[in-house]
Amino acid sequence: MSERARTWRPGRPVDLPGTLGTLVRGRGDPCHRWEGRTGLWRATQTPAGPGLLLLRTRAADGEVDARAWGPGADWLLDGVPELLGGHDDADGTGWAGFRPRPEHPLLVDAWRARPGVRTPRSRAVLEALVGAAVEQVVTGKESRRSLRDLALRFGSPAPGAPAQAGGPVEGLRVPPTPQQWLRVPSWEWLRAGVEGRRSAVVLRAAGAAGRLEATLEREPAQVEPLLRTLPGVGRWSAAEVRQRAHGDPDAFSFDDYHVGKNVSWALTGEVLDEDGCAEVIACYSGHRYRVQRLLELAGVARPRRGPRMTLPTHTPSATSGRS
Repeated sequence: MSERARTWRPGRPVDLPGTLGTLVRGRGDPCHRWEGRTGLWRATQTPAGPGLLLLRTRAADGEVDARAWGPGADWLLDGVPELLGGHDDADGTGWAGFRPRPEHPLLVDAWRARPGVRTPRSRAVLEALVGAAVEQVVTGKESRRSLRDLALRFGSPAPGAPAQAGGPVEGLRVPPTPQQWLRVPSWEWLRAGVEGRRSAVVLRAAGAAGRLEATLEREPAQVEPLLRTLPGVGRWSAAEVRQRAHGDPDAFSFDDYHVGKNVSWALTGEVLDEDGCAEVIACYSGHRYRVQRLLELAGVARPRRGPRMTLPTHTPSATSGRS
């Protein structure tokens, strides 16, 4: 299958891990593979079929080289600017309109340290929602293991690039299509560590894939209510999808066990509840997820004084506030 190639010149530095790191579900994600800090392989589904994308940044030239393979190659190449946050550079509304307040020095430092970070727009709504659904009420380690297992067993080999033994694309998998998700038997979900409540969210999303992808054409304020019409998708899950698929820099992860506490502590020195955090970050309306992401990349977190929380698994009644 022939290779397609393009070069994107954004006129600014591109922080590849900072921008696209949220799309990669752990170091063992079979749909992504890093080449240090300047290269990323990404296998994904597109409206035209499966595709494989390779991105390499050249910091000295301010350029991004993109190559793609498979039926979805052109769609992937057309979307490189959005994927890397080109939509986020609009004057006044995007990155250029964001300024941390001087009374928030940790955020100021984080902003200055990562000038190449933008909010990605993958345009892969089902992919993002599957990840969010599997992550509900379990630890990150458990969800990453489940997603890896499901992609390896029910996805398909990445198209196009030669898969040399030990090479960068050996073992890369394209996530399942909506039809493939719908054919996964109930016992295979359990084998992957995903109980019925979470698998039901994925199956409902796969059945409504066309309606979900159509949210890409809506205004940002309309997207969350539309996503939440799907049973099992709450405020947290909708935000996780908007951060990745829609490129929404305001999609703050409310109802996450850690995020509100960490962000409120970073900005005020106090650990606040969800309402308190919402009040503190209201001054960053339009950029609230940007605040969250910059602080995450800076490693800013509240002091821990007790044992880490262990989230329950495989119990339909288990709740952590995230849905």
